[in-house]
Amino acid sequence: MTIFRAILLALAAGTFLLVSACQSGTVTQRSDATDVATDQRTAPAYVLGNGDRLRVTVFGHPDLSGEFDVDGSGAISLPLIGQLDALGLTTPELEARIVETLDGDYILNPRVSAEVINYRPFYILGEVGSPGEYPYTSGLTVLNAVAAAGGFTYRANKKVVFIKSVDGAEEQSYTLDTNTAVKPGDTIRIGERIF
Repeated sequence: MTIFRAILLALAAGTFLLVSACQSGTVTQRSDATDVATDQRTAPAYVLGNGDRLRVTVFGHPDLSGEFDVDGSGAISLPLIGQLDALGLTTPELEARIVETLDGDYILNPRVSAEVINYRPFYILGEVGSPGEYPYTSGLTVLNAVAAAGGFTYRANKKVVFIKSVDGAEEQSYTLDTNTAVKPGDTIRIGERIF
């Protein structure tokens, strides 16, 4: 009976350790800029912004199709429709808005496709070989951005990255790993290591 009890206690302890290891930790806010957020930065669904170039296709109507830029006010200018707000929309949302505008008044049951062909650029500063503005590509990570900018300098802190989103007021610090995502319009800063 004691061997059976020892096995049960060992299994219970192992289960407890496994459950506690699987639980996620909490992120604490810290006051100084050198602390690192422990959460991962992932890329959410892409929303349109100033400087994006789109290809809009209205099937069966080549005169309404073409390439259009999201201007400084966040709108695109389409034939027949005119100015249409695109800022902050995903491409499926923009397609639905174009269909809604065209349907009935202009075209019966329009079918529309919208895709981003040129994203707004991202910016990288700090301890990289060639700081500056670079074109964004889908799925870009911080390490890809650093590689595009000529790699790290010998003084670079390779553990932390500071990112200011185009829609954010302040830069946030993130753990620099292979999954840290970059969004179009982001400003990335690679800091200097302390020693």
